[in-house]
Amino acid sequence: MNIIPSELNDYCDEFSQGDSKILQELTAYTIANEDVPQMISGPQVGNVLQSFIRLLHAKNIIEVGMFTGYSALKMAEALPDKGRVHTCELMEKHVRTAGSFFDKSDDGHKIIIHQGPASDSLEQLGANQFDLAFIDADKTGYLDYYKKCMVLVRSGGVIILDNMLWGGAVLDPQDEDTKALRETAEYIQNDERVTNYLLSVRDGLMVCLLN
Repeated sequence: MNIIPSELNDYCDEFSQGDSKILQELTAYTIANEDVPQMISGPQVGNVLQSFIRLLHAKNIIEVGMFTGYSALKMAEALPDKGRVHTCELMEKHVRTAGSFFDKSDDGHKIIIHQGPASDSLEQLGANQFDLAFIDADKTGYLDYYKKCMVLVRSGGVIILDNMLWGGAVLDPQDEDTKALRETAEYIQNDERVTNYLLSVRDGLMVCLLN
């Protein structure tokens, strides 16, 4: 979902690094075969993620919510050969789709899929072992995911949450998803462990720098 006019969004895409061929194929497949293809994070968010990976010299990443695998693969492309993306996904069909594209990519070996409830998967991972976390899953779980990622990500690392503007609905939350996003934003704003800022990239990226 984009909150800026489509013409400006296209302009941003035109003057930004484009996707690799395999990511373009994955995007096309998602649009053609998924009921809600807009769940794919897209190149603008992907480029922000890659930028942080390179700035942090990141080697270990945790992703909450894989969908068809776009963001996991986008991040893997920016990692060194021994770097790893640990990605959590509940739905089996998305695991199959993502896995098929990972198998075709030279960077697919950097991705480890944890299938099942993300909250359970996160509890099995080591504290302070990750440089970056990207959260883009069910919105009612955001606050729980954020709290668990705070344990997993090292000091000086970064947590990024997608969809934090939710098409503007966060200004007047009515449904449970929107209320959960607003609650998460308020919690982060008052969390003295991080320096945070909310970007109006695509549908809103909350960036949290761990102190």
